[in-house]
Amino acid sequence: MAVNGKSALVTGGGKNIGRACVLGLAEDGFNVAINGSSDRAACDAVAKEAEKFGVKTLVVMGDVGKPAECKRIADEAIKAFGTVDALLNNAALRPNKPFLEMTDADWERVIDVDMNAAIWLSRACLPGMVTKGWGRIVNFAGMNAIHGHAGRAPVSVAKHGIWGLSKALAMEFGPKGITTNTISPGPIAPDVEEKNASAQARAQTLARVPLGRFGKPVEVAAAARLLVSEGGAYINGQMIAVNGGGAT
Repeated sequence: MAVNGKSALVTGGGKNIGRACVLGLAEDGFNVAINGSSDRAACDAVAKEAEKFGVKTLVVMGDVGKPAECKRIADEAIKAFGTVDALLNNAALRPNKPFLEMTDADWERVIDVDMNAAIWLSRACLPGMVTKGWGRIVNFAGMNAIHGHAGRAPVSVAKHGIWGLSKALAMEFGPKGITTNTISPGPIAPDVEEKNASAQARAQTLARVPLGRFGKPVEVAAAARLLVSEGGAYINGQMIAVNGGGAT
């Protein structure tokens, strides 16, 4: 799995799946730029853990829901490491709000963070990948992109858009040595929903998981590590579900 000397940018890298991806990539030899929106301490802590693998890290805080911030985040990572060889668009919002109660601002905020950020960051990082003839983009969808979710219309729309973006970029940039794929996690712990859900709600969720348990962030990160490795070089334009067998 080792890919020494290359660099990655992980959004939402301070906690949960993002944190697991940062540490996994560091173990595989990637220098890692860690983006977070508010919790600088969490990002700094992950950076210190990652550096134990002998790689360089950069913490770059910023709101990926704003195009200028996405460009600045990418530019700082490129300045630090030369290029962003692997881009993991992990940051996301998942608010619950009835469709008829949503304002335009509510809708646009979710679309910007959950979908447009991947567009803006890919646009910023792809030129360097094209120049090197090597690159990896990993987008994160989730089961909202497959089954939809009541109360989360903009999330479902954005995650469907992420899947479409991945397929389009895979076709356009595959000939240039760049792969683009999507990971669709199922119910993963620790997760806000799991912590806030009632015992009955958790049981209902697990009843739909053949493996009978919540997934772990490290198990999602394992898929990301494969996709950005040399061993994953022939996987392009795919959605990999890490969901224990089909839970929504």
